[in-house]
Amino acid sequence: MPEQEDRGNPLAGAARDTGEVDWEAERRRRRARFLRELAEARALRDRVQPRRAKAARLRHAMRMRTFRW
Repeated sequence: MPEQEDRGNPLAGAARDTGEVDWEAERRRRRARFLRELAEARALRDRVQPRRAKAARLRHAMRMRTFRW
């Protein structure tokens, strides 16, 4: 039972929390990298296919105009 083992060691809970914080930080780093790469891929697609990018921009603008807050 980990609860009983942790009672004798006051740093055990802190170590577990640190590990969880490290995991969260790593997840945020991976997510940030993914979003950067996604934005880069979209920018590349917009440069390669300007007509499709313009149509997508116009569709997005229309969606925003008809969206009710």
